Amino acid sequence: MSVRFSGMTVGLAAGITIAVAAVCGGGAYVYSLHHFQSLLDTARTTALAEGELIRAALEHQMMENDRSLIARMIQTFGAQPRVEQVVLLDRTGTERYSSVPPGSNTDLSFGSPTCQACHQFPPDRREQTRVIETRGGTVLRTVVPFRNREPCHACHDPGRRINGVLILDINVGEVRESMNRDLRWMVAGTGGITLLLVTTIALVVRFVVIRRLQKFETAARLIAAGDLERRVPAGGSDTISWLAREFNAMADSVTGLLGEVRSQRERLETIINAVDDGIAVLDADRRIVAANDAFIARTGRSRAQMVGCNCREGAAGLCNERHCLTQECLASGERQVRICERQADDGTSSWEEVHASPILAAGGGVSHVVEVWRDISDRRAAEARLAESHRLASLGLLASGFSHELNTPLATVLTCVEAILREARTGPDPAPDAGAIAESAAIARDQVLRCRSITQHFLRLSRGEASPGDIVDLQGAIASVERLIAPTARDHSVRVEVEPSANVSRVRADEAELQHALTNLILNAIQASRPGGRVVIRTVDGDPVRIQIEDRGCGIAPEHQKRIFEPFFSLRKGGTGLGLFLSLNFVRRWGGDILVRSEPGAGATFEIVLPPLQRAVVQEDA
Repeated sequence: MSVRFSGMTVGLAAGITIAVAAVCGGGAYVYSLHHFQSLLDTARTTALAEGELIRAALEHQMMENDRSLIARMIQTFGAQPRVEQVVLLDRTGTERYSSVPPGSNTDLSFGSPTCQACHQFPPDRREQTRVIETRGGTVLRTVVPFRNREPCHACHDPGRRINGVLILDINVGEVRESMNRDLRWMVAGTGGITLLLVTTIALVVRFVVIRRLQKFETAARLIAAGDLERRVPAGGSDTISWLAREFNAMADSVTGLLGEVRSQRERLETIINAVDDGIAVLDADRRIVAANDAFIARTGRSRAQMVGCNCREGAAGLCNERHCLTQECLASGERQVRICERQADDGTSSWEEVHASPILAAGGGVSHVVEVWRDISDRRAAEARLAESHRLASLGLLASGFSHELNTPLATVLTCVEAILREARTGPDPAPDAGAIAESAAIARDQVLRCRSITQHFLRLSRGEASPGDIVDLQGAIASVERLIAPTARDHSVRVEVEPSANVSRVRADEAELQHALTNLILNAIQASRPGGRVVIRTVDGDPVRIQIEDRGCGIAPEHQKRIFEPFFSLRKGGTGLGLFLSLNFVRRWGGDILVRSEPGAGATFEIVLPPLQRAVVQEDA
């Protein structure tokens, strides 16, 4: 196992080091003070003894009154090791004898700090020895008085108590240096002992505590990574062994809970994935935390790409930033419902009913939102078919009554028109413009017959009767419609051009219904064209057969192209909205369809698609 200095190891080592260093340092400091005081007391005792000896020797020489010997004795005593100076002062403080050259000692004036160190106290509180600081360093000054005893009265006034003072200055620098030297050795020894102690404690803690605790760390990390069977060795009877057993018991409990949670989660995922509706759970930041297979299939991405990412990225095809139900649900805390159209990658569209339900947190706020996406395309189609059936039923009832009431006046008009035509052709006294009148009467008769055919057709529709159908020549049908809409085209200053076709296309259909569809489409193209424009009609033979009506008018907006075939929807003021609806139903009755391509401002192209005659006959036989 590699050595790693964890935070606990470093902290423990630092704490022990500081504690031991503080204790040892304090002890060394106290010992140094005590040692210095002991050395100083010894020096004081020695200095007092030396001072008394010097005083006794000097007093003897004073009795002999040998002043030269006294001076030599002062010099001899001052030359002793560690003795800084020996000075003899009279009772007035005047220097009489000194071991240093005369005039070199200025520290013995009464006002100097060295003298005030003792004279600042009353006489009864003054000590004979005191450590003072001089210009030469630290000295132990000993003051020995010369008392006025009876043998001295021969030269001194008996009324005085003190005849003079002996000052003995001993250098205590060596004492302090000895104390410092001992202190340095003590500090060095203490540091070594501290280092050894800290190292020993660190090794003991490392191998007895830390290494065993690292097994807990390793086991916890591996369990968190998924190794649920990992445990800590629990041998022994100490506290760490007890902790290991408790840790293993906790790990067993957690493993059991995790297994149960995993089983419940798998069961829940199985149930959710079995639902056809798309289900997704999003957090407060709109990140997808869970989703079923149906929801993921709607996005066209994988589960790894979806779960954990924001819905703006993972569900870009579904998410609408302007009308986001999750945002509204998070903001209001209420359930949101919306129906929206979803575009697939292949261009197809479907309708989804989206429910966003909040999940409240313990504090009352919304922590998550559950979105449920339900495909209602079939339901909407069924509802549309039902609505269309209702509209068709109403339209059939209206057409039945309208056709029944219109047949009587049409019959009268037809009788009158045929009489006019007969009179114009065979009358005894023909008018100069009888030919034009006969042509107009013939057109009127054809249109009346067409109107009657239409009313009969509506009557059959209202009764549920199907037309048997005819083989229709498309060129002839287009020519008939062209003659019919020619007056309207002239009124709008629009040219209607029929492109010739090399093949004769024939289809199975009801000619009246086909002409009705063509008429509606061509009239719409004329009305959408500008004055001076043109409408082109072309037939494209093949399978299927295509009849194209192209104009360069105002065009149709994309949002309106899906609704122009709905009943009662019209973009023209005054329009009924039934022309394209009926045309589409007529064409689809014979297996065809009507397609539209248009751009706003660039015109439109309507295309009637019908199966050719051969395929129509096969379908009819089938």
